[in-house]
Amino acid sequence: MKLGLVTYNMAAAWDVDTMIKNCRETGFQGVELRTTHAHKVEESLSKHERLNVRKKFADSGIVPYGIGTVYEFHATDAKVLKDNIEGSKRAIALASDIGAEGVKVRPNALPAGVSEEKTLEQIGLAFREVAAAGASAGVKVWMEVHGKDTCRVDRMRKIVDVAEHPNALVTWNCNTGETDDSGSVKKNFELLKHKIGCVHIQELWDTKRYPWAEIFPLLQSIGYKGWTSYEGPGSSDPILVMKCYRRIWECLQGNTAGK
Repeated sequence: MKLGLVTYNMAAAWDVDTMIKNCRETGFQGVELRTTHAHKVEESLSKHERLNVRKKFADSGIVPYGIGTVYEFHATDAKVLKDNIEGSKRAIALASDIGAEGVKVRPNALPAGVSEEKTLEQIGLAFREVAAAGASAGVKVWMEVHGKDTCRVDRMRKIVDVAEHPNALVTWNCNTGETDDSGSVKKNFELLKHKIGCVHIQELWDTKRYPWAEIFPLLQSIGYKGWTSYEGPGSSDPILVMKCYRRIWECLQGNTAGK
C-alpha cells in the first residue's frame, strides 16, 4: 500500500512547497489535495499554472494522487444537482492536467421529505455520469463513504449498484459505527471490497475508535495496493507526528523491521 496525506486538518495551511518538503522528510508518498485549502490547486488555475503544478510534483517525487472535492449529489433542487455534477467534471479535468489518479466526490445527506430509495438512486445515477466522464479522461472517481446517514455501508452499496460503472469506486473512510457486535468491520467490508479505490485512515494509535489491526489485513486480503491516506488532526510538530504515523502504518502492514 502507499502512504498519502489528505490536506484536511494536518496540511490545510500548507502551500505546495511546504507540503512537498514535509512529505519528503517524513516518507509520505503522495497527497490528496482537498479543495479550498492553502495549496491553491483549484479549478480556477490556468493551463499554464496546472502544468507548473504538475512539474513541481513530478520533480519532487511526491504524487498529487487525488483531488478531494466537496461535490455531492443528494440535493432536491435539480439545478444544484447539475452544478455539482458539472463541478465534478471540472475537477476531473484539473486532475488530468496535474497528473492526479482520481477525484473524490461524496454523498452527504438523505433530504427530508424524499424517500431514501429515491435519493440513493439519484446519487447513484449522478455518480454513474461522473464516473463515465472520469473514464473518458483516464481519471478514477472515488465516492467517499460519507455523511451522517449516507455513510452507512449498506446504503453506499445501493449507490454503487445503481451507478453500475467500472470507474465508480469508493473511498473507504474508516467511519465509526461500521463494526458489528463483536467489534469487527468484516461484514461491512464485504459489501464494498470490490469497489475500494482509495482509503482514508485517521488516528492509527486510537484502537478504541476503529479496529485498525483488522482493516489492514482485510485490505491485504483483496490485494489492495492503493493509497491509504492520513486524514487526522494537525500538530504543532507535524514532522514528528508524520514520522511516528508512518512507523505505525508500517507495523500494521507487518513491516516490524522498518526501513
